[in-house]
Amino acid sequence: MNHPSEERQAKRHLMLAWIGLAAAAVLLFWLLNPVLAPFIAAAVLAYALTPAVEALARRGLPRILAAALVELLLLLALLMLVLLVIPILSKELPLLREQIPLLAKSVNEHLAPWLKQFGIQLSLDQASIKAFVMKYLDANLEEWMATALSSARIGGSFLLGLVGNAVLLPVVLFYLLLDWHQLMLRAWALVPPRLHGSVGGFLRECDQMLGQYLRGQLLVMLLLAIFYSACLAMAGFDLALPVGIFTGLAVFIPYLGFGIGLLLALLAGLLQFTGLYGFLAVAVIYGLGQLLEGFALTPRLVGERIGLSPLMVIFALLAFGHLFGFVGVLIALPVSALVVVAAKRARQAYLKSPLYLG
Repeated sequence: MNHPSEERQAKRHLMLAWIGLAAAAVLLFWLLNPVLAPFIAAAVLAYALTPAVEALARRGLPRILAAALVELLLLLALLMLVLLVIPILSKELPLLREQIPLLAKSVNEHLAPWLKQFGIQLSLDQASIKAFVMKYLDANLEEWMATALSSARIGGSFLLGLVGNAVLLPVVLFYLLLDWHQLMLRAWALVPPRLHGSVGGFLRECDQMLGQYLRGQLLVMLLLAIFYSACLAMAGFDLALPVGIFTGLAVFIPYLGFGIGLLLALLAGLLQFTGLYGFLAVAVIYGLGQLLEGFALTPRLVGERIGLSPLMVIFALLAFGHLFGFVGVLIALPVSALVVVAAKRARQAYLKSPLYLG
């Protein structure tokens, strides 16, 4: 018969072993962050798209065709998002070469005297700006290709990694969608039978939490697309609809999506309107949009659904971004949702433990 002290010691050793395994997993994840990026992104997409594959499979469609169809629809949706940018660039880029020197002249004539009242000296060299524009925006196709190839040689490893991930991600996603059920069964088989009840309840709660996160994020994207499109249209932008929809849908990529949408809106405003109206309109609209997203929509529609306060949402984005880079920003809120579930269960266990009850 085991002595109670020996049982407690065995439990402590087991707990330390699990803590060591968790620390090793986190360290390995951090070290392999650049390599794991396409696999993590594919796993997140597979988790979100598997219900659609399952629904098609239940209707009699072979699973391999269901996985291929769902992935094809995803790629088409991403392609449509990219195609939203084409009318913007095709309409505005031909005007860019003529408008930039005029914009510099307008800044010298109107903005510089106003800033001078506050002791700020601003004077743009119109000749240098015009020469720069003529050099880089009046180039023919051969010169653009030469510049692109030169940049590829300079940043070859980055470009190779980008292309490799773009090719690898769809392949990994397809195989995950195809074998998701089998992978989950194999992972479940590793769980000790005595823990099936508690682990199963934890996983069901995590699944429910992640579902709420995904629904909340989709709602945020929809509302922001409506907000930016409506505000840009009221401001008189010709390209309000494609720019607004692109910005709203691209916010699923934190920071980067908003930044691209902001640049496109600035380009459209500066080229369509004379003076500073376009710049000021975009600054006001996108400033309000960022405040709306950061302090109202994301904290309430996403943060509250997964049990995170606005402050915790901001902290999670900053912390995961600092630790794991761009991939960390993408997975910050879903992982935080799982941490919330684990923290609730740990709190319940603590309140029932001898450590708390004395």
